Amino acid sequence: MKKAVFLALVFSVAASPAFAVVKVVTSLQDFAALADSIGGKRVETFAIAKGYQDPHFVDPKPSFVLKLSRADLLIAAGLELEIGYLPPLIDQSRNEKIHPGSRGYLDASVGCDILQRPTGVVTRAMGDVHPFGNPHYWTDPDNGRVIAKPLAAKLSELDPAGRADYERNLAAFESKLADNEKEWGAKMGPYAGTKVVTFHDSWPNFAKHFKLSIRGHIEPKPGIPPSPSHTLEIINLITAEKIPVILIEPYFDTKTPKSIASRTGATVVTFYPSVGGKPEIKDYFSLFDYDINSFVNAMKNKK
Repeated sequence: MKKAVFLALVFSVAASPAFAVVKVVTSLQDFAALADSIGGKRVETFAIAKGYQDPHFVDPKPSFVLKLSRADLLIAAGLELEIGYLPPLIDQSRNEKIHPGSRGYLDASVGCDILQRPTGVVTRAMGDVHPFGNPHYWTDPDNGRVIAKPLAAKLSELDPAGRADYERNLAAFESKLADNEKEWGAKMGPYAGTKVVTFHDSWPNFAKHFKLSIRGHIEPKPGIPPSPSHTLEIINLITAEKIPVILIEPYFDTKTPKSIASRTGATVVTFYPSVGGKPEIKDYFSLFDYDINSFVNAMKNKK
């Protein structure tokens, strides 16, 4: 019996890492996926908002406070995307090292190509408009590359012993991203200039990178449900411009988009803004794989 216990302890010690794992909490699953790619076995990640949830509205659970209280690093989208839930969670965690401006806080938006920065005064009458620009910037793979570099640097700062691992993983990520971008570009190239309508204004970065033209949104203003009059405007727009595709995020009601599609002949395509939106979207690369394949298949079926 003593021998069995001893052997169990030996195997347990052998199986445990010879380094302190960096505990990383992220607001979105996309950043957790990037942290996993760069950190590998040296990090343990937890995402507050799952990929199938609307990132604007997250129910702040007590379990999130516990995760944040133990975190070494917090990665947030910034641009006030998480303004409704993250600041109170940070305060309740009593973890000073993950407050904005602290060593354990990383704003993923810094250095990224941020679109739609308002030039005037932002009011509630404009809907859910973000005063610092559109926060869905990670849907451009170029921004994924931008995010990965300071993430590797931050992990190296918090865990200097792992610097070589982080640099090696960053190089591998960048190489794989470059290869995937060639494949994605080849698939999307024939559809450059294609006009689309989206439900929410989640896709300006994606559209810019892949040269799509967003002509309108089913929401009359960000976060405002579609009215009958605005729905009619979208129907007329799709009909007049022969727009083939309506993109909708997985957490919105499909009733209005499907109604519009039935009256115009457009195809409704569910587009996933985040990793984890479906079980097969397991990492940053498969996020683009899934959405691009969905778009291409929809366009091929239109012929």
